[in-house]
Amino acid sequence: MTNDFHRIRRLPPYVFEQVNKLKAAARARGEDIIDFGMGNPDMPTPQHIVDKLVETVQNPRTNRYSSSKGIQGLRRAQAAYYQRRFGVALNPETQIVASLGSKEGFANMAQAITAPGDVILVPNPTYPIHEFGFIMSGGVIRHLPAATDSTFMTSLDRAVKHSVPKPTALVLNYPSNPTALVADLDFYKEVVAYAKKHDLIVLSDLAYAEIYFDDNPPPSILEVEGAIDVAVEFTSLSKTYSMPGWRMGFAVGNERLIQALTRVKSYLDYGAFTPIQVAATAALNGPQDCVDEIRAVYKARRDCLVDSIGRAGWHIPTPPATMFAWAPIPEIFAHMGSLEFSKLLLEKAGVAVSPGIGFGEYGEGYVRIALVENEQRTRQAARNIRKLLSESENALHNVVPIKSNANHAR
Repeated sequence: MTNDFHRIRRLPPYVFEQVNKLKAAARARGEDIIDFGMGNPDMPTPQHIVDKLVETVQNPRTNRYSSSKGIQGLRRAQAAYYQRRFGVALNPETQIVASLGSKEGFANMAQAITAPGDVILVPNPTYPIHEFGFIMSGGVIRHLPAATDSTFMTSLDRAVKHSVPKPTALVLNYPSNPTALVADLDFYKEVVAYAKKHDLIVLSDLAYAEIYFDDNPPPSILEVEGAIDVAVEFTSLSKTYSMPGWRMGFAVGNERLIQALTRVKSYLDYGAFTPIQVAATAALNGPQDCVDEIRAVYKARRDCLVDSIGRAGWHIPTPPATMFAWAPIPEIFAHMGSLEFSKLLLEKAGVAVSPGIGFGEYGEGYVRIALVENEQRTRQAARNIRKLLSESENALHNVVPIKSNANHAR
């Protein structure tokens, strides 16, 4: 049997797998790895959410198949969240669908709207599903810089004018994974106006809406007047309520697009386990002080990371949002590239990060550091990194450059 299946052939080698294999081998040898690689929240899910799950799962009626679009109470809770957080009114019957995490919702939206050969505009660097969801659906990707300044709109206009066929959809992701860049409402206004003028679908990934650190909550694209005509937005409870394994997210926005996603999902799944949906409803409708507490933990970890690793000799820009830092490779190792540097950091310092090249070609020269280790472990990572930097600099100082001989050169 051939392994050359059509859709598999379209996927490149998984860059992160190389680091993951080294990480697994090191742990198998009993080594302690400080793991900043995967954005996998480590904090416990708030107790009132867990309690609601336990209470609901004991009712045998909840063991039955659920609805793929999400139970009504959950969709109403998401509508209430958008109303109080963004001032956006949504119809829970026609403009909201629950998903098995935002990643699944995004991938199935790609399936729903993409014809073979459709051109999709995707930021670079970006979270892999933004690109590969469309590649697996037969789409063709054209990259745009992952920016929010004038260069983005210039690149967008150039891509629309010079792509054949004309692009179908535009992907946005702010706050950004991996760069942590945040967009403001003026940026979204420009994008919406352009999308309406050129008949573009806009898919906005807002998974990190509640993980921000400057008392300036990131906006939703749906706050822009008329955005509902062209846009769908994806959110997740994974980071907001520390519920990653629960797999609960949402797509909200344009009715026609939500209907298309709902139809595709109806053929593929029966929705999340009902007790999980009930617990997710309790998360959205319940006390929100737990969200503030989770945000505060990430902020403390961010500050510890930037300070301790900065004092170790590696400058890391302070991220304004998300659970990630986007760090340029230290100059002494810049020639290695992000993948080889990530391997070196793992082997010599016992610290795992994600190579920037895994998020797109423009991610080269950076690594992504997830805020998933506590402050004590982060300081230990800084000590290990300081030792690596010091040893590497000393090794370079001991290298005596060989001067070329003009006579020999002839």
